[in-house]
Amino acid sequence: MLAGFRTGLACAFAMLAVSALPLQASASEFICKPSALTRESADLASAWSKGSTPLRILAIGSSSTEGIGASGKDKTYPAQLSALLRAGLAGRSVEMVNAGIGGETAPQTLSRLKTALVEGRYDLVIWQVGTNDAVTGGDLGTFRQLVADGIAAAKQVRTRLVILDPQFYPGIKETARYRTYVDAIAEVARAQAVPVLSRYQAMLGWYQRDADGFMAALAGDRFHMSDAGYGCLAQDIARSLLGDKPAVTLAASVR
Repeated sequence: MLAGFRTGLACAFAMLAVSALPLQASASEFICKPSALTRESADLASAWSKGSTPLRILAIGSSSTEGIGASGKDKTYPAQLSALLRAGLAGRSVEMVNAGIGGETAPQTLSRLKTALVEGRYDLVIWQVGTNDAVTGGDLGTFRQLVADGIAAAKQVRTRLVILDPQFYPGIKETARYRTYVDAIAEVARAQAVPVLSRYQAMLGWYQRDADGFMAALAGDRFHMSDAGYGCLAQDIARSLLGDKPAVTLAASVR
């Protein structure tokens, strides 16, 4: 599904078995295939599997993190990811903090991110950023600096950070301009050796494989993700964080 972690996590721990969460969609069959993902860190999975304290993860961003379009809080990507990580980590407690606020742009989320990094301890932060900025436009140089500032804030407190980039959806206007935000995130993150989950590339791939079936990944507004879309996103993130040897079992499709 996702095609874009930029740095390597080559490790997995023995006996990993992540089961697919039940996914539902009212649209035609939607194929949910795992992507070839690079990895976040060489020691992430092994370190997580050995810990006894709760694994604390902050998911911060806008509507895709809050879960707009999902049928319930348990169908958001952070909630589904939390369940998958608990299964894959053989029962280790996972504390997932969903700090998504729909409609935010990068300056607003960055302010909250900096506060959260100072006030709390997290083993991982997933920063979903760029969609609303790409939709509304603005100064691209300023946006790049905001992404760099967020990365710097995480590094200052030695917190692992991964970035979740904007989604693809069929109604994108000014596609070339929208794509410049996706590319800007990748370029800034690559320069700082921070991994990016490229949701844009993943969803574009879904659409290119099956444009009609792809609509099951979106909510009724054809912009936000559905239960199925969030579920596939969660499974791909889990696979990327936990490793794939032995392979994580993912859903083949949802109906």
